[in-house]
Amino acid sequence: MSTSATRLAGTVALVTGASSGIGEASARSLAAQGATVALVARRKDRLESVATGIRASGGLALVFPADLTDGGSASLVERVLADTGRLDTLVNAAGIMLVGPALDAPAGEWQRNVDLNVSALLNLTHAALPHLVAAARDGRRGVADLVNISSVAGRQAIGGAAVYSATKAAVTAFSEALRQELAAQHVRVSSVEPGAVTTELTDHIRDGVREQNEAWYAALEALRPEDVADVITYVVTRPRHVAVNELLVRPTDQT
Repeated sequence: MSTSATRLAGTVALVTGASSGIGEASARSLAAQGATVALVARRKDRLESVATGIRASGGLALVFPADLTDGGSASLVERVLADTGRLDTLVNAAGIMLVGPALDAPAGEWQRNVDLNVSALLNLTHAALPHLVAAARDGRRGVADLVNISSVAGRQAIGGAAVYSATKAAVTAFSEALRQELAAQHVRVSSVEPGAVTTELTDHIRDGVREQNEAWYAALEALRPEDVADVITYVVTRPRHVAVNELLVRPTDQT
């Protein structure tokens, strides 16, 4: 790894949803900048594959299989701390996008959106915050970062995605309130709001709705996960006195 790409050397980044999509791409990008990345997702085999790729490129990665909806966020953070000794960056990239008309929606879909997009994010952030504050106070960089992946749907509610939009609006509001609370302690809180991205999110949408969603994506030159990872890496590699609080990124042809 070249010295020109070690801006995060000596830091630890916990990335959720790291088995695919934005989480995976972000973990690879942060590792390329010198961070030790703690990879979190449910699929252990996929995490091991991502970790192997990072190590082959000269990076450092550890695997922490976990279901973030099971209430074990505090123990997960303690496991990361036990293995790495610190936590400088948290990227909350895990999420689900179960969309479709509200009238016909199974109630379980709504709850799954809330459980992962909101409750799991809140619980993990709560467990991580004291360690981020400590890293900002004691670390070489003098700053720590919390990056929450929201969505354009959290900024502009979308018909047919009512609950998903609500969960992402909650993420954006939570991020801004935390930013105000933690700014003086040099914990930067950022909300990244992607538009259409080619990830596995659409795979989980129910039949009849998924096909409509895929056709809409096909009409765009959608973002790649790496495009969003570039944005996240930009955010967390700014100098200590620079905070990117909110960043909306869409495909050029998404209106």
